[in-house]
Amino acid sequence: MADNNSTDQHRPAHAVAGALLRQLPGLTEALVDRIMGQLDSYRSESLVTREDLYQSCLANLEFMFRHVAHEQSIDLEAPRQTGILRAQQGVPLSLVQNAFRVSFQYLWEVIVHEATVSEAATASDLVSMASDVWLFHDLFSTTMMNAYAETMEGIVVRREHERSAMVEALLQGHSDEATSVWEVAHILDLPYEGVFVVVAAGVQQLRRTALPEIETVLRNADIGSAWRLTPDLHIGIVSVRQADNLAELIGILEAQATSRVGVSPIYSRLDQTPHALRFARIAMADTASPSAGVIQFDQAPLPMMVLSAPLVAQRLSRNVLGSLLDLPPDDRDSLLLTLTASFMTDSSANAMADHLRVHPNTVRYRVRRIEQLTGRSLQHPQEAAELYMAVQAWQRLPRSLEDPLA
Repeated sequence: MADNNSTDQHRPAHAVAGALLRQLPGLTEALVDRIMGQLDSYRSESLVTREDLYQSCLANLEFMFRHVAHEQSIDLEAPRQTGILRAQQGVPLSLVQNAFRVSFQYLWEVIVHEATVSEAATASDLVSMASDVWLFHDLFSTTMMNAYAETMEGIVVRREHERSAMVEALLQGHSDEATSVWEVAHILDLPYEGVFVVVAAGVQQLRRTALPEIETVLRNADIGSAWRLTPDLHIGIVSVRQADNLAELIGILEAQATSRVGVSPIYSRLDQTPHALRFARIAMADTASPSAGVIQFDQAPLPMMVLSAPLVAQRLSRNVLGSLLDLPPDDRDSLLLTLTASFMTDSSANAMADHLRVHPNTVRYRVRRIEQLTGRSLQHPQEAAELYMAVQAWQRLPRSLEDPLA
């Protein structure tokens, strides 16, 4: 008895929906006209062609009419496919939602019109149908949006993987005939020729970027870039457009830096990126610099030379500083500090004393010891240069570096 009552209750809706299903092609054309007439983005057909929109409206209208008719075994494939397709086409979700709004408004209008003309449903029946339609609207829209979001998430992840692979190809110089540097540049939206630097930032936590949101921040400053995250480095290829803009980039990096950040010299072609990466890594490896800050390779030529050949520099340091390095740590460090001060001042005892905040006689005593232990004089230009290179190597190279000939 309950089934008969249910059938009687839905008979008006079934009659109205059945009549609308028989008019489906014409109703679909009218809906397409309305969407294209009300929504500029659809009118231009730049994202969705009329034929594509027609097929989507046809499937969705049929699905909605059958729901109104309370047909059994109805799934949500039509709105799901619409969400997937629009995401793949790059149609903004807000535009898809606007089209759905127009569609449901149109659905209700044709239901009311058919019920009135055919007298198949009373006002009371329409109230019941209205409740079903708006409940269905929520389910329909949610299904579409979930499918859209899932598809977009997959697209974003895939694009990020592809973009990361392209960045890696440039960094390692692995682009081949199938994918030239020109093509990689196009994919990354970078010029092939221009004004570039490579940025290398130390990663402090696995899978955590060293410069969060840096690509977005640079884009907002009209600076193009492409980035890759490795277990130990966050690496970017940055197009600064002209050399004068390098200072702006450095300012942004300094504001973002949470670790040591190395910046390569400027270069002019993307196929030179592997060499620039090496320079950026060398700059980042400068352990004498602060733990969080920006180091430009070109701003510290001699320290960079030391870091470029660490084994050679370590051996130079040991040979030049000699027995000074064998002193007890406190004694050794005070002499190295004095040696460093000599290169940061005019080398006079008074200037060095002011810098070190000690008595000038203390400076003179330490300088004599340095010259005795190293066999080199700070007054002799070549010997002073050797001492400078040696102390730079001592300050900047890790103590764990092994001499293969030791």
